[in-house]
Amino acid sequence: MSIKVDHLSFAYGQHQVLDDLTFDIPDGCLVNVLGPNGVGKSTLFRCILGLSQHFTGSVFVNGKDIRSLSIKERAREISYIPQSHAPVYDYEVLDVVLMATGSDLKMLSNPGCSQRRRAYEALERIGIESFAHRMYTHISGGEQQLVLIARALAQNARTIVMDEPTSALDYGNTMRVLSCVRQLAREGLSIVQSTHNPDHAFLYADKTLVLKEGRVDAFGSPKDVITSELISGLYSIDVEVNSLYGDKVRVCVPVHEIDHP
Repeated sequence: MSIKVDHLSFAYGQHQVLDDLTFDIPDGCLVNVLGPNGVGKSTLFRCILGLSQHFTGSVFVNGKDIRSLSIKERAREISYIPQSHAPVYDYEVLDVVLMATGSDLKMLSNPGCSQRRRAYEALERIGIESFAHRMYTHISGGEQQLVLIARALAQNARTIVMDEPTSALDYGNTMRVLSCVRQLAREGLSIVQSTHNPDHAFLYADKTLVLKEGRVDAFGSPKDVITSELISGLYSIDVEVNSLYGDKVRVCVPVHEIDHP
């Protein structure tokens, strides 16, 4: 299993955020985490990444207890693409990707040929090798997100966690990023990403994890999990799930908008 979460609970003081979560994510699987704002998606990710360790229960990544690993050891197992990223300095794209190879370097040492080769290979794998010597702040938001995915690949971790990776992207860049992520899962990486759009889960995910009130409300194939009743209950809006193209695609439609043009 890429990620195994067993009876995970987490609280900020007296505020219980996650309550007894248990689930397994297999290798080579793309999982969408679905749930309303404030339900604990980002907190769950912080626990899985080992950034918040004051939880009860256990989290294993690639068979290793996340709390037993050093920062360098965690970097070799799991990488993270945050929801937002504000670069301070105007680095070249290649340098941004090279930053992910630091877990293989000694303190104060510079990246060598093997690290640079790995960074180039990550850019090629995403199909953006032509960006290598462009300035990171001079490319579009969608292109920046692809660079961050390349950086995660250069880290050489088998598991990637992505917190709403398309939240600030336009439609075209959203589809490009999600298609890229799906392909990486097909190549054997395990990827967990949060989203607010159930249609993304229908189109791209292998499994959907639904969080509600800090608990696992459902976990399984998107077609089995995402129903009209579930989405209506999660977001307090009347929704209908419709099937298109011989059930190759499903979409959520807000019924209120149809009944009240």
